[in-house]
Amino acid sequence: MSTVQKLVFIPCPRCGKKTAYTGNPTRPFCSEACKNIDLAQWDEECYTIPGQHVPTTPDSDELD
Repeated sequence: MSTVQKLVFIPCPRCGKKTAYTGNPTRPFCSEACKNIDLAQWDEECYTIPGQHVPTTPDSDELD
């Protein structure tokens, strides 16, 4: 009895190109380029996660 795997394709979250879900080392992206572009956008703070503002400078009490 052989098992037939159905290929599932998903859209790349960066460019929308359909890409295989299984066997894709850059999943969910279609390529290393789209993966790196997305990572750079996170690094440049183009994306944000909703939540309360957290100060970026520590309180003086925390330095002791």
